[in-house]
Amino acid sequence: MIVKILLPSATFRGVSYNTTKIENDKGELMKVENFGALQALEHLKPKDYINYLEARSKTSARIKLPQFHAVISCKGKSHSKEQLTEIATAWLKGMGYENQPYLLVFHKDTDNNHIHIVSTRVDENGKKINDSYEKIRAYQVLNQVMGLDEKETVNKDLEKAMSYNFSTRPQFMMLLECQGYSLKLTGGQYQLFKYGKLQGNIDVSEVDAKISLYNQNIDRLAQLRAITEKYRISHSPVAVPLTTPLPGGTTAKPTGYTSELAEVLSSKFGLQILYHGKPGLPPYGYTVIDHSRKTVYKGGELMPIAEFIKPLSDLQQENESPVESETVKLGDSDFYVAPDQSAGDFINNDIIPTLQSETVKQDDTDSSIPPDKSSEVSGFTEEPTPTTSFPEINLEIADDIDDEAILGRNRQRKRKARTNTR
Repeated sequence: MIVKILLPSATFRGVSYNTTKIENDKGELMKVENFGALQALEHLKPKDYINYLEARSKTSARIKLPQFHAVISCKGKSHSKEQLTEIATAWLKGMGYENQPYLLVFHKDTDNNHIHIVSTRVDENGKKINDSYEKIRAYQVLNQVMGLDEKETVNKDLEKAMSYNFSTRPQFMMLLECQGYSLKLTGGQYQLFKYGKLQGNIDVSEVDAKISLYNQNIDRLAQLRAITEKYRISHSPVAVPLTTPLPGGTTAKPTGYTSELAEVLSSKFGLQILYHGKPGLPPYGYTVIDHSRKTVYKGGELMPIAEFIKPLSDLQQENESPVESETVKLGDSDFYVAPDQSAGDFINNDIIPTLQSETVKQDDTDSSIPPDKSSEVSGFTEEPTPTTSFPEINLEIADDIDDEAILGRNRQRKRKARTNTR
């Protein structure tokens, strides 16, 4: 479950945006609350709600950006519109907006069910609703509404990460970063941050002890190479930038890479491909997380990055005859069945991410959205993104890159923990 508070606005265009969704049969008005006598009238227009919110907001001359606009989104269709309405109502109470005039509008035009909340930050006494650390509190309140124990959750996430086989510290960090954590090495411990605050820690000695047990599975790597060769014939291996759609039909700057091959490897075999590179340049490396066998591989162990992303046409030109599919013997255990999302599995990268790793763009304020535009304002990447990358540094790296030596060194030089943006 994801919650996003959009930037405040001087106008209430969020009302027009959501009512346009309703008019285009892409949204449904679920709840109108605390609009006084206005709620007794029929055939209300968007302007009626806007006028009411503006009148309330004018009771405070100090608050220049009174609109409160938030979005609560679930994974896929895991929650119905009625369930999201109940969650949003309880969340508003926890955030101090229970008695505020607000609209709840369910959006049904994307792969992920989500509900928009529009209200005013000015209360009936002309005072501003408390917004201190509201982005952090947003997740804390949502977790309470969902009945999640943050301490218990981080312990389970740590236990799950330690159940994987990995050969370097950065690989361990990636397992947790895929679940929305950011890590910082301090005093012989990895500190785990999420929702903007420290959630837990683990001794580096425990991580190193796990690394010492790593054994490269040659047979499994051979099988993965065969699988990759088989599916690259029908699914393009070329890495393409991942972008986020913005209001007005534009797109944000690339946030990473994906490919047809990476997506089919993820959906069929639970192989999560994490590309590493700098925005605007081809990826210089990649990591493979084999969820079905709970093992993390350096990309070079599978095949060099240049070969992994090479177009099929180039491969065919290198051979006198077209590439033929080789027979790959697979058992039932080789196909990946995605577990229940509630378990917090790594394959679902967007399960309650940190504020830093959200794909929602901070500058996606609704104040720039014309009322007649129906493009998605929430800023969420609604389409599935099975693979992500974390652009961070630009280096010439060999095919058998030691990600610990390279990435760890750069993380120290920048004096900050690596986040889920590499």
